[in-house]
Amino acid sequence: MRSETVSTKLHQLSEQARRHPERVFTALHHLIDIEFLQEAYLRLRKDAAAGVDNMTSAEYAEGLVERLTELHLRVHENRYRALPVRRFWIDKEDGKRRPLGIPALEDKILQRAVQMILSAIYETQFHDVSYGFRAGRSAHQALSQLRESCFECEVSSIYDADVSHFFDDIDHCQLNRFLDMKVKDGVVRRLINKWLKAGVLDGGVLYYPANGSPQGGVISPLLSNVYLHHVLDEWFVNVVQPRLRGQAFLVRFADDCVPRALNAASAAGGACCT
Repeated sequence: MRSETVSTKLHQLSEQARRHPERVFTALHHLIDIEFLQEAYLRLRKDAAAGVDNMTSAEYAEGLVERLTELHLRVHENRYRALPVRRFWIDKEDGKRRPLGIPALEDKILQRAVQMILSAIYETQFHDVSYGFRAGRSAHQALSQLRESCFECEVSSIYDADVSHFFDDIDHCQLNRFLDMKVKDGVVRRLINKWLKAGVLDGGVLYYPANGSPQGGVISPLLSNVYLHHVLDEWFVNVVQPRLRGQAFLVRFADDCVPRALNAASAAGGACCT
């Protein structure tokens, strides 16, 4: 059963962000109480693979409240330590392999809690052009929007673009500068930095990448959207669109793009989508 108290907290936070778009949030960690952590646990996929702790969701459920109480205490006493993510590789259709990172279960719970809070804030800031990793939005909707835009205007060319190794190459310093614009709660920011610097266990080898947020991590999709919101979406909406003649379109899902250009007789424009 979902918590009405948690839903109320998130709704109130979202309303604050919507009514005061210039606000920088400095007090958020008090929202993460035992009930909030329990809701975060309930929102996790129960069939997900275990991380380096080898703890499954079913095992953690035994004595759940006691476990979450102890986790909550460690976080607020700054004794919580993030574990390295377990990396495994999945085959892609083009013959290449994609790396995925699996956090330990308690890291997943905390990441989900922070993701819930940040989403309540950033969903009021994100542009409509973004479809990836957002509640109520999907790749099918992104493709539908692209198709509708193509039908409405004469399209002369479409280009497929991709940010190479995006999740692995996210610049931590730049990401932190973007987060500074909205979130300066010390506890929340320390948690994020612990996850970014937790390390990766790949085939028995532990290493600490200077950049990146592991694809597969609970918090990574939200962090990637924050990053792309500033470097792509904001740029397109606030810089590119005002300089173009006529309409211009952008539809983005994650970091893959398909720019669309109108023919020479039409107003210049474009669209992006995975």
